[in-house]
Amino acid sequence: MIRLRIRECFFVASFCCFLLLAVTQVTDPLEVSALIAIKGYLIDHLKHLKSWNKGDPCKSNWKGVSCHDTVGTNGYLHIRELLLLTMNLAGGLAPELGQLSQLEILDFMWNDLSGSIPKEIGNIASLKLLLLNGNKLSGSLPDELGYLSNLNVFQIDQNQLSGPIPKSFSKLSSVLHIHFNNNSLSGQIPS
Repeated sequence: MIRLRIRECFFVASFCCFLLLAVTQVTDPLEVSALIAIKGYLIDHLKHLKSWNKGDPCKSNWKGVSCHDTVGTNGYLHIRELLLLTMNLAGGLAPELGQLSQLEILDFMWNDLSGSIPKEIGNIASLKLLLLNGNKLSGSLPDELGYLSNLNVFQIDQNQLSGPIPKSFSKLSSVLHIHFNNNSLSGQIPS
């Protein structure tokens, strides 16, 4: 009788631990890893992203991170918005941004970011707003950005970008608002 009670208690305790582990990791682990990599590319002098050191991004109020309200088909929540505007961030944009597969808004406006725009951003098919204006981004525009079929707003003005506007940008059929001024881009947006 006592052995049976011990087994029942062990089973209940094991089940509770399993539930606790399942509840603590609610954001897709690939996206959590991507966010950690993104933070690693950034220099955060004012410690705006200190909340990114603990808990789960979707349940622990990571600054600038918003998630979808419903669990995805893989059983996890996914990042919907990355809003890191006017945070005095330096450093660069990580290629791991492309792993935020259900991201709709990517906003790094008015920081001090340098380097190039990663081509991997072109992997985010769900992206609707790409806001990178007011930084020191340089180099050419990646062709891959032209495949963002859901993109509505595309702002890269006031950077140091150069080179031709890629032909692939003719596929940006959903864009309603574009700001490319105050760069050294050449050519026209292909039709």
